[in-house]
Amino acid sequence: MAIVGVGVDVVDLARFERALDRTPRLVDRLFTDDEQGLPLRSLASRFAAKEALLKALGETSGARWLDMRVVSGPDGNPDLVVSGRVAEIVAERGIGSLHVSLSHDAGVAIAFVVAES
Repeated sequence: MAIVGVGVDVVDLARFERALDRTPRLVDRLFTDDEQGLPLRSLASRFAAKEALLKALGETSGARWLDMRVVSGPDGNPDLVVSGRVAEIVAERGIGSLHVSLSHDAGVAIAFVVAES
């Protein structure tokens, strides 16, 4: 196995909240039905995870926000589930595993993604 890509993203919670307040439909564009309704800090960390995943993948033409979702894995840790164009990119790059770590504290949310072949 080899690391194919790494991505990290940080989201300012106050700025993210203002963006959602200004554009309420943004939640529908960024998050799947099962992600919606979560607390702000959880939405922000999931947004950061999606941004970090795109960075780890590199060229992501045609990728949609709803092609990525963050779920709780069987061990309670976050997992990334991909579909659509993002799943195609993952397959094209020979990625067999995606690892994600999320955190939020002191007004920020952060996510780190490692794509592994």
